[in-house]
Amino acid sequence: MDVRTRIPVTREQVSLKEVIQVLWARRWRAAGFTTALVVLVAIISLIVPKKYEATITVAAVSQTPGSQMGGLSSMMSQFGGLASLAGLSLNVNSHKEETVAVLQSRDLTEQYIQQNNLLPVLYPRLWDARLKRWKTTDPEKIPSLWKANEYFKHSIRSVTESTKTGLVTLTITWTNPQQAAQWANGLVDATNDYLRSQASAEADRNVAYLEQEAARTEEVGVKQAIYMVLESEIDKAALARSTQQYALKILDHAAPPAKASSPQKRVWCLLALLTGLFLCVFAAFVEVAWRDA
Repeated sequence: MDVRTRIPVTREQVSLKEVIQVLWARRWRAAGFTTALVVLVAIISLIVPKKYEATITVAAVSQTPGSQMGGLSSMMSQFGGLASLAGLSLNVNSHKEETVAVLQSRDLTEQYIQQNNLLPVLYPRLWDARLKRWKTTDPEKIPSLWKANEYFKHSIRSVTESTKTGLVTLTITWTNPQQAAQWANGLVDATNDYLRSQASAEADRNVAYLEQEAARTEEVGVKQAIYMVLESEIDKAALARSTQQYALKILDHAAPPAKASSPQKRVWCLLALLTGLFLCVFAAFVEVAWRDA
């Protein structure tokens, strides 16, 4: 047998044996290092503020303000210009994507933060509670609504949609469980209020426009189509004013969580243990490689 074919195998076995020998010789040092790392991570997990996740589950509401929209759609095909009066749309879809977009939009978030005076809550270290003012006068360091929205978007609020059920879940992650639940429910209520107000104002404008068009035209077919659209817009306005959960129907309100979602002490300590063991083995390999070089 060729000796050269046996050298790499023998060398590999010897290297592994040397690594084990180094680990055994340094076992107390390795154990001390790993234990210290685990204890350090455990202490950090106790110091880091706890965070809680409050979750609210909603479903986008499908608005169908008129019972005769199917017949109206076929009639309006005969009067194509009328279909676009005042920006009207005969689409009876739930506008789910629009609703979810509003739920996590910048305008809605900034409006909610401003109305509830959340800037001092979001940035407590920069706020002087006794003097009721910011501790700094530097405009670059004073929190703004834009900064608060970015904070909300990246660290506090998350919106997920189930591909199977279509249900939307809003999760607020915060250090105070009561505030987390309050913000989750409040953002959904704010979305409903915003879209309800928008739909009501739009329907009122459309009603006024359609009444003018009905009074202006003499053609019976066009007048009949206008009145059908007008009835639909009146129903839409009434629905917007009378329905509290106009765009998002709440299926499960957010409640203050009793258990923190982070830090997960056991997971952190386990990762610290595995990291310590890996670093000890890596150090042994480096020592053997350096010695044999």
